[in-house]
Amino acid sequence: MKTIFDKSVNNRRGYFSPSSDVGLTAEVPQQFKREDDCQWPELSELDVVRHFTQLSQLNFSIDTNFYPLGSCTMKYNPKFTEVAARMTGFSQLHPLLPQLKQGETLTQGALEVLYEMERLMAEMTGLDHFTMQPLAGAHGELTGVMMMAAYHKARGNKKKYVIVPDSSHGTNPATVSIAGYEIISIPSNEDGVMDIELLKEKVTDEVAGLMITSPNTHGLFNSQIDKISEIIHSVDGIMYYDGANLNAVLGRCRPGDVGFDVMHINTHKTFTTPHGGGGPGAGPVGVTKKLEPFLPISRIIKADDGSYRLSYDHPKSIGYIAPFYGNFSLLLRAYAYILLLGEEGLRAVSNHAVLNANYIKEQLKSVYDLPFDRLCMHECVFSAKNQAERNVHAIDIAKFLIDQKIHPPTVYFPLTVKESIMIEPTETESKQMIDVFIEAMKEADQLSKTQPEKFAEFPQTTPVSRPDEVKAARELNTNYFSKKS
Repeated sequence: MKTIFDKSVNNRRGYFSPSSDVGLTAEVPQQFKREDDCQWPELSELDVVRHFTQLSQLNFSIDTNFYPLGSCTMKYNPKFTEVAARMTGFSQLHPLLPQLKQGETLTQGALEVLYEMERLMAEMTGLDHFTMQPLAGAHGELTGVMMMAAYHKARGNKKKYVIVPDSSHGTNPATVSIAGYEIISIPSNEDGVMDIELLKEKVTDEVAGLMITSPNTHGLFNSQIDKISEIIHSVDGIMYYDGANLNAVLGRCRPGDVGFDVMHINTHKTFTTPHGGGGPGAGPVGVTKKLEPFLPISRIIKADDGSYRLSYDHPKSIGYIAPFYGNFSLLLRAYAYILLLGEEGLRAVSNHAVLNANYIKEQLKSVYDLPFDRLCMHECVFSAKNQAERNVHAIDIAKFLIDQKIHPPTVYFPLTVKESIMIEPTETESKQMIDVFIEAMKEADQLSKTQPEKFAEFPQTTPVSRPDEVKAARELNTNYFSKKS
């Protein structure tokens, strides 16, 4: 497909600006004047509309296709939450409006939503307090570890390390490093969960805490998580729950009840808010009472008269971590979703997420290698090592699926499984759609036996088929004009 610059025609116009009737009062300094003509493409309005409409038809989205992306949890966003986010009282609200003015409730609705979200999330997770400010899951991680550090500083603890399992999300060790700690990685055992005996050997008084998600990136719940909490707490460490996989245990297990002190929630993973392309996102963070003094400011207080206000008088707070109210429109969508489903509906979310993943596991384990043949939670992890013996690798199967109008699962993560294929169907998909995916995976396996060389040709239905992805990452160049020169 041609770029919009390739479609440019000299002197073609889609819009004409009126001549300025305001005289210039000052000359633009020479150093701020461009030396060449602006390199915008010259097109008619129809050219532009057709170009971007055709581009939109190339998009692979959850609204158009199945998206079984493991760990990232890309699931359908119900449209009623979009209606809530567009309500004028919210969408037209400026965050700099005062909270109360001469009896007027200028921002009370927004503050009430955020306050109620804190209470709802506290109830769902078993924690005591929440901040709605973090702008993404990774941002929530950093907020949580910053509070971990503030806690130890306030107590005079000399801490140096944070422990993560070898199956952790990549953001976990990155967050630990940014927060100034060193990483200790604990290998998984034969059951696919962190080896508790190796953990015991590594825990010392210098351990600040542990970051873990349960179920983990193998899709497995660690039945010893309460014992792990006891081990970390024995050295006054902080238990951090990476809430990326919370949709697997909603209504079944509250992190606070098994010993976690702090956690973040990815709203797009748990409550189906929009996500992708680097954002938008929201990563609310919850804490137990011992970390409450360190929560970011501002905090929302409910007064005796039922009104809400922002409070800044928290001397131990880690300070500001986001402007205004955080990513309010995402939180509003999540709030609407929670209110619609209620307690039973949220429990059904985890029921269906787990059922769908186990159905896929049982249907495909005779075709693809299953490293951990046990009950999984919201996602299942296979290995394409059998297919790799025929010179068909996980990446080749991913490319094949694109031509089947199915977004590829996550491949080569977790790193603990060779030729890994990580599948998360989510709770929003029907059995009929999942069966289509299962048949496509079986077809890929069969083709690897009969015509393995065909995989070099996939995908055939996309504008670009098999780019050099390593080179593209290392030599990223998005400037059209530099390519022409």
